[in-house]
Amino acid sequence: MAYGKSIELFLVNGTADSLITAELSNWNGKAIKIPRIEVSACNRDDIKQAGVYFLFCKEDNGKDSVYIGEAENVKERLVQHLRDAQAEKEKYYWNTAVIFIGRDLNKALIRYLENRFVEIARKCNRYEVLTKNTYKNTVLKESQVASMEEFVDNVKVLINALGYKVLDAYTNAIPKEDAVGETEKKENLKLYLERVIKNIGKIEAQGTITSEGFIVLKGSQISPVDDSTVPDTIKEQRHTSNIVDGILQDDMLFSSPSGAAMFVVGKSDNGLTRWKDENGRTLKEIENCEIMKEN
Repeated sequence: MAYGKSIELFLVNGTADSLITAELSNWNGKAIKIPRIEVSACNRDDIKQAGVYFLFCKEDNGKDSVYIGEAENVKERLVQHLRDAQAEKEKYYWNTAVIFIGRDLNKALIRYLENRFVEIARKCNRYEVLTKNTYKNTVLKESQVASMEEFVDNVKVLINALGYKVLDAYTNAIPKEDAVGETEKKENLKLYLERVIKNIGKIEAQGTITSEGFIVLKGSQISPVDDSTVPDTIKEQRHTSNIVDGILQDDMLFSSPSGAAMFVVGKSDNGLTRWKDENGRTLKEIENCEIMKEN
């Protein structure tokens, strides 16, 4: 059963595009979001503590990337990143740092956290992870591991609330049955797409609706060709996605069911009528039914 959580956000300089701190109720950790341009001049004691940090980048091709690191003095490490960029030792350009500090963090603990966050971010596959190496064999006591895993869970909540889903798998966006056992809702439905492609045969894919959009699920078949009716953005996604022998290897998020359908079949398509549930109802029919129930 999920419980509500209270987060306190503080706009240190009175604006949302400057320094922000975020704290979760009943947790001694803290998040600090700071723009790159404010790092050097910031003299807060909390960013000089031991902690882990995320450097968020937007690549020229529009893709999101992140560097995840740890330091016993985070401020010093961030300044070193700036120096490395000036010396052209770093090939990426980050705009925002999100720092996490906590009571009694030491070198072993932050190394453990860094490795866990890198593992999770790579598995979630929303951002390209720029971190190359982490300490994978940090030895901790059982009680320390339990404490750090709680730290990880709280960081997931805060970093998501700050607008970065780097630690949030696509499948986490799928609402589950609630605490009182209500029947399955539209967001839980698994949807199917079938279409016969000339000279290729039948393409079959699976998808679902989430609070973020429409997800084409890994394991779906993807047409190897596309035509002029497919938007350039969809073509780019088809060419850069992880597709092996015509099979999608990762869940992929789309803003609409039609975009998801066109990604699968490589042709213009209407996702509201193409995606169907196991009983053959189209997504359009399902949504119309939901509207009728509300009225």
